[in-house]
Amino acid sequence: MKRNMPQTDYTAMTNGFQLVMPLDCEVNIEKNAPVRLLNAVMERMDYSKLYAAYSRLGRIEYSPKILLKIMVYGYMRKQISSRALEACCRENLHFIYLLEGQRAPDHNTINRFRKNILTQEAGQDILCQLVVLLHERGLLSLEAAFIDGTKIEANANKYSFVWKKATAQKTEKLLKKIHDELPAKLKEVGIRFHVPEKIAVRQLKKLWKRIHARIKADGIELVSGKGKRKTRLQRLSEWGDQCLAKLKQYTNDIHICGNRNSFSKTDHDATFMHMKEDYMRNGQLKPGYNVNVATCSDFIIGSYISSDRNDVHISLQIPCSSY
Repeated sequence: MKRNMPQTDYTAMTNGFQLVMPLDCEVNIEKNAPVRLLNAVMERMDYSKLYAAYSRLGRIEYSPKILLKIMVYGYMRKQISSRALEACCRENLHFIYLLEGQRAPDHNTINRFRKNILTQEAGQDILCQLVVLLHERGLLSLEAAFIDGTKIEANANKYSFVWKKATAQKTEKLLKKIHDELPAKLKEVGIRFHVPEKIAVRQLKKLWKRIHARIKADGIELVSGKGKRKTRLQRLSEWGDQCLAKLKQYTNDIHICGNRNSFSKTDHDATFMHMKEDYMRNGQLKPGYNVNVATCSDFIIGSYISSDRNDVHISLQIPCSSY
């Protein structure tokens, strides 16, 4: 049977491409693309406060103006993580256009900029400049602002809670246990120490330094494992180290809580609070934030994010109120 092989009507491409001069990627972007508007608006901003956040020694590793453009456009495209932004800078034509011919930043550079350089003061300054620009263009009037808030669930484990009241109770129980058991343990090893009614952590640290010095002076070999018998000094030293480690952890947890009653182990800024969406209808507490936003003519002109569970102590300040 005869087979009819159709003639190809296209030019076959091989691996031996002809050498061509690189062209500007701008020619491949539509005239009405949002990235062009974003670039034009952000070119009019003053980034002096961003540059002031860098050290005067050495050179800036990457342009903060370009990094801010990448972050804003990435948020517009729902690309939030630093690794996703890095991938977009390497693969997406619009992000390459914002890079202005520079190499793509890695995720560590983006994360350091977002964490250390883009402070609240610098972000409020950029927002204020944008609001003033919109006001000058006649797109919004600053005669009235409407404020509303909500609670947003944090990206944290809902079972990673730490309660301030429970931590304080654990601290009291541990100090009481040390007060009750420490005199007998010290008497067994022949160490004289007056245990006060309320012993401080610094006193315990000094005591355990004496115990460690005693172990070193007596030449006691520290042993562990099956078939090994620990001396009384070693058992006392290990017991004290465990107590000090717990006290240090409890003190640190209370310090992180501050004026709050709770926080999340995986997100120290998040507070456990009741959310508006209660799917289980059991009043479950979840880690989240209290967000308040001021709007005018469908534009955000001010925002405030806090760990407070209510709006009693929240005072939203609009950065451009003087205008």
